[in-house]
Amino acid sequence: MGQSRRVRVRRVYDPVEEADGSRVLVDRIWPRGLRKDAAALDEWCKDVAPSTALRKWYGHDPDRFEEFGRRYRDELRDTAHTQALGHLREVARQGPLTLLTATKDYEISAAAILQAELTRG
Repeated sequence: MGQSRRVRVRRVYDPVEEADGSRVLVDRIWPRGLRKDAAALDEWCKDVAPSTALRKWYGHDPDRFEEFGRRYRDELRDTAHTQALGHLREVARQGPLTLLTATKDYEISAAAILQAELTRG
């Protein structure tokens, strides 16, 4: 199975699916209204999330997504982000990985950028 099929993005509020594999929350902030004991996730990798300043600047404005992606990829090169991204690469090598986010429009989220980073080359 190709890596592109092994890493997917879903909302943390969606029901668990058998194809999810490892379920990793990649938001810096805990999802609103979700009890930790009901989260059905394997881990919370908040160190891979965008900085608070970048997240606030972006505000999920579709017109800013391209620039957000560029800035976030720059952040992914710093030490803390690099280690967290490496960890997610290892999880993906071991089996299916589902990146979870609370974002409604996950196609224009940091999780979508992470998916692209984890599945390229």
